[in-house]
Amino acid sequence: MSWVLGLTGGIGSGKTAASDYLANKGICVVDADVVAREVVEPGQPAWQAIKEHFGADALLDDQTLNRAWLRTKVFAEPEQRRWLESQTHPRIRDSIIQQLQNATSAYAVLVSPLLFESGQSLLTQRTLLIDVPVTTQIDRATQRDQNQAEQIQRIIDAQMPRDEKRQRADDIADNSGTLAALHQQLDALHEQYLQLASHN
Repeated sequence: MSWVLGLTGGIGSGKTAASDYLANKGICVVDADVVAREVVEPGQPAWQAIKEHFGADALLDDQTLNRAWLRTKVFAEPEQRRWLESQTHPRIRDSIIQQLQNATSAYAVLVSPLLFESGQSLLTQRTLLIDVPVTTQIDRATQRDQNQAEQIQRIIDAQMPRDEKRQRADDIADNSGTLAALHQQLDALHEQYLQLASHN
């Protein structure tokens, strides 16, 4: 298995901007959010279980998941959220491990908003937090997704507090400035990760 960097950050922090930049340097990126979508595609075992458990309300006309309905449901009812996670998390983990094992770049990046909460950090040798103030997260996420600020705040509240993430991360990149400033920090970190991976 490659040397793996875990990359995390809250909603609107710029995880994708960071992982895209590393991908452009030839680094294999495995995105837990993408994997999470793949495991619930129509016909997949997790999709089947969700359909049977929640019924027709959980699906759109094209048979894909009705994410807005599901999100509202599981944020309102913690036991439903736990049930949903019990169906999706083990399958996501298996797929992530498989993709990381297939990586051929100098090191691999696992991007996950719930890197610490989900235990996915155990799959990594080092962790990098893309960090911005919560007010910035809310501003960026509401502009990007047309989500209500209250909904964004609920998502933030359901995740590990920013201070705790900052304590747990090995490295922190501040993305409250320009994209160029983020890239400059990533350039230095990338060199460091190449060094660490080569001694693996």
